[in-house]
Amino acid sequence: MNKAPAAAFSGPKDGAPARESDPGGAPVFLTRNVRKVWPGETDFVLTIPELVARPAEKMALVGFSGCGKSTLLDLLALILRPDEAGCFMFHADPDPPLDVIGCWQDNDLNRLALTRMQRIGYVLQTGGLLPFLSVGDNIRLSRQALGLADDGYVEALAERLGIRPHLKKFPSQISVGERQRVAIARAMAHEPAVVMADEPTASLDPFNAERIMRLFTDLVEDRGVTLIVATHEWDRVRELGFRRVRFELDRETDRSVHSRVIG
Repeated sequence: MNKAPAAAFSGPKDGAPARESDPGGAPVFLTRNVRKVWPGETDFVLTIPELVARPAEKMALVGFSGCGKSTLLDLLALILRPDEAGCFMFHADPDPPLDVIGCWQDNDLNRLALTRMQRIGYVLQTGGLLPFLSVGDNIRLSRQALGLADDGYVEALAERLGIRPHLKKFPSQISVGERQRVAIARAMAHEPAVVMADEPTASLDPFNAERIMRLFTDLVEDRGVTLIVATHEWDRVRELGFRRVRFELDRETDRSVHSRVIG
């Protein structure tokens, strides 16, 4: 995996496009006819006829609560197994393309886990920080797991996000907005190709939500990272240049609700 020097935040990573997506690049995600079913009193069925995400693209999964945004994020994050898929490919340079559905079918969970650990960063809605670790140790987790050098990158990232003075504090000692910035830093600390976020500003007041979302977007653009965000605030992310992916909900019977991804 290519690694940038600690202070290299002024431009794109290793020559990657800086402020826009690369329309000619090979897709990071290529999916066709993917389906996930949640059985219950009323079955919920999520169908993805086709979804393509390209390098350095900003994509917003937009819809109300319960439409399948988090399910789609978990599928793309290689956490959740599809029930069906005609095609599900993931490609992050310099790795060869990964046949995701083939890995699930072969029960190759180790390869999926390694790809997820190396190439994907995930910001949970609640932050998901470990309360018994300092802010700095929370951010360093992914780098330590991958055996990456402590070369000052975490400190530079924390400086960019305005949380460097808090590195020795514990999550309980900082504000909700600061904790969310820590979660963003942790998701980006190992320099993944893709960063995903599930309603990353849902727990923040409008002022801090706007500020953190802009900071987050600028940071991933500067690094040439593909960003996929689940949100119900389309007006906010539209101003930041995101492509909209929406969900079409249909109750086919009393026993099933279908949500279809329109990408």
